[in-house]
Order: sequence, then C-alpha cells, then structure tokens
Amino acid sequence: MSSAHSAVPTAGSVPSPSSTSSSSSSSPAVAAPTITELLDFVQRTSRNEALIASLPLDPEGRTWIRLDGPGGSEAWLIGWPPGTGTGWHDHADSIGAFTTAAGALKEHSLAVRLPTDGWKTLELTDGVDRSRELAAGQGRAFGQNHVHEVLNESEDVHAVSVHAYYPPLPRIRRFSRTGAVLRLEQTESPEDWQ
Repeated sequence: MSSAHSAVPTAGSVPSPSSTSSSSSSSPAVAAPTITELLDFVQRTSRNEALIASLPLDPEGRTWIRLDGPGGSEAWLIGWPPGTGTGWHDHADSIGAFTTAAGALKEHSLAVRLPTDGWKTLELTDGVDRSRELAAGQGRAFGQNHVHEVLNESEDVHAVSVHAYYPPLPRIRRFSRTGAVLRLEQTESPEDWQ
C-alpha cells in the first residue's frame, strides 16, 4: 500500500467479510462489482468489530490486512497511526470505495481527470481541490483515475479504514505536489505492496 511504511500482516485466520459466497467450478462467473456494491461492502465490513480489533496497530507506520472483497475485488483493512498519510496517488483503471471504521481520516482529492500516460508534470487549474473529513462510519466511492491523498491528522488517535478496488489494483501512480504543480514521481505495481 505504501513503500515507506511498516510491516504487512497477512489475513491468516482472520475471517473474510466478503458478501459473496465461494463458488464451485459449476457456478456461473461472478459479475464485476459496481461502485455501489464496493461502498456497501466497506461500510458493512467497517462495522465488523472483531475484524477491526484483529488489526495490529503500529505507532510508527501503517499496517494492513488483505481481505476478500466482493466479486473478485481487492480489499484492505488499514491502520493509520496519528500523523500518517498516503501522499498523492491514484488507482489507475480501478474503481473503489473506502470507509473509516475508527478514528477520523481526511481526504484531499482533485476534481480533474489526469492523462493516463505520457506526462511528468501538470499545472492544475483553480477550483479542482476538494477536501472531506470522514469520521467513523463515513465513507466514499470513486471512479477510475481518482487522484487523492488520505491522512490521519490526529495527534494521538489511530484511525482504521476498509478499502475495496475493482479490478484488483494493476498499478498505483504516486505524485508530488507543489502549489498548482502535480508531478508524477513513480508508478508501483502489485509486487510493491503485496
């Protein structure tokens, strides 16, 4: 999830809150989940107190457990120590949703669709910045190429959130931002965070 943060616990014996049942080889293929289904999944999962409590929290860096999302989606339970964040990034061609399960998170996003490839620096126009506070139980869904950063701005309270993406993340582009200038810094593939 982030190349600069801490250990990655695995789901191990943690129960998956997936809303889809296991399909046998004779069952028809599962339809791709919609944004609404992903949001419903993360909201329901965020209320699973046993699952939320199973996440090891580290005061030094984010921690996470991979979950089975609906319809073959990729899902994560993430712990956010005070003062941590993701930095600016997108999720390529995946749609997604996330909900705060404990604490509060702040999301800064851009109301602009970036070119998919072939650029290193963009100057953003006025009026594209959006911010929202997401307290426990609040979430949001987003479409493809959504550019944002998520932060735990608390000085002393961990936050926990549930995220789901479909299709499973093919890549994450990471950006730096200085004023109105957004710069592509690196592209990560699944091997970088799994």
